[in-house]
Amino acid sequence: MQITPPVETALARLVAEMDYDALPAGAVRSARRLMQDQLAVQIGCATLPWSRAVLDLTRSRHVPGVSHVTLTGETMSAADAAFVNATYGHGFEYDDAHRASSSHPGSCVVSTALAVGEELGVTMREVLLGVVAGYEAYTRIGVLAAPELLERGFHPHAVLSNFGAAAVVAKMRGFDLERTTHALAIAMSHCSGTTEYTSSGGSVKRVHAGIGTRNGIRAAEMAGAGITGPLAFLTGSKGFYRTFAGREAGADAASVFSPDAPFEIERVWIKPYCCCGINHAYIDGARRLSDRVELIEGVELGIQTGGNVIVGTRNVNAYTPQSIENLQYSLPFQFALSLLGRGNGYLAHRAYLDGELDLSPGGEAAELAHRVRITPKPALDTAYAGKWVGDITVTYRDGSTENVFVENPLGTAENPMPQAELDAKFRDLTATVMDAGQGEELLRAITTGDDDMPAATLAKLLIV
Repeated sequence: MQITPPVETALARLVAEMDYDALPAGAVRSARRLMQDQLAVQIGCATLPWSRAVLDLTRSRHVPGVSHVTLTGETMSAADAAFVNATYGHGFEYDDAHRASSSHPGSCVVSTALAVGEELGVTMREVLLGVVAGYEAYTRIGVLAAPELLERGFHPHAVLSNFGAAAVVAKMRGFDLERTTHALAIAMSHCSGTTEYTSSGGSVKRVHAGIGTRNGIRAAEMAGAGITGPLAFLTGSKGFYRTFAGREAGADAASVFSPDAPFEIERVWIKPYCCCGINHAYIDGARRLSDRVELIEGVELGIQTGGNVIVGTRNVNAYTPQSIENLQYSLPFQFALSLLGRGNGYLAHRAYLDGELDLSPGGEAAELAHRVRITPKPALDTAYAGKWVGDITVTYRDGSTENVFVENPLGTAENPMPQAELDAKFRDLTATVMDAGQGEELLRAITTGDDDMPAATLAKLLIV
């Protein structure tokens, strides 16, 4: 009889034994903040071209069910509805992030928990518990794979969402320890997805959340049907960490999954800017310099190794964006847009997508972007492990220099977005398609709604 290794046992216990009444109050508050942000992004991004394409595809071949698709209200199986909604939620680089794992858990765990909650006919208490269980499994696995997972070219969200969705389902369906272990083990067989989109584009990146979410739900369904997975799926000689991160998990890896460890969901990063989170510290820094942009001769941006892979010198179109994906992952252009006061939010990127923002060579933004030099600084990796920072050195036309260093950009746990600003982001996104009255009713249901409210009640408020 095979024995489940300690790390895998600790992970499965974390999920299977998690109890709502024992959750820290901060974890529940963070789950509601995460849900507020994620559902607003789903609503605001449901009409993007790739979102419509995913809905059309799913509409033509979905499995019948009772779970609702955001905005249109069509009903499908939980797996199909979550596939569409998670795609919406990760569709425009505006969803939450988790710094230590370089990932975006919200679109996965919120979409899964709400869709499964409707399918099971449960209340928000069970939905919130599912969100926390999925978030903790997803991010704690991811923390142990960082930074190598990203540096090796994998898209952490595409990989980790399989585990997150499987954990949500295992928790909400009441799987025992053994079945939870197999749900997570089977999820490992679905893991895939690289960050090549940062260089050569491709709207499939927008669907990575949906792919991982649906596959994670399917993994749990397979476990429920009696399919089994490799028990050493994380720490085996051909398990997740050696294969995906290229190393062992670490001697104290099991402690990361202890229920007494800090809850990662309390470190949710809510994005104020509609682009890769690695850019955010530099955007904050550029905003401090925007009143003297005409005096700037050149800029050097010191960058961490993993960040350089995604938005820096290893991104072949960082200085020549040809698509919306290129722009959202271009550090020089994001920095230039911020310096020029053009904005880095939803409206600026939607304007580029719609052909209304010109970033062609010779223009003001392009000229400024080409005065930005990116310098990899591995020393930042060690000094700021688990964070994305911005090291900015400006040279002025008179020969003087100035350094601006941003350790905790706006929206991170260390520099959280005030509730009023989170509410403003919610209203900006929902107002594009939803009348103000319905938007406010939805906001109240998410932020202060009773734990006994049926999941279906909340889901129906997302329909226009």
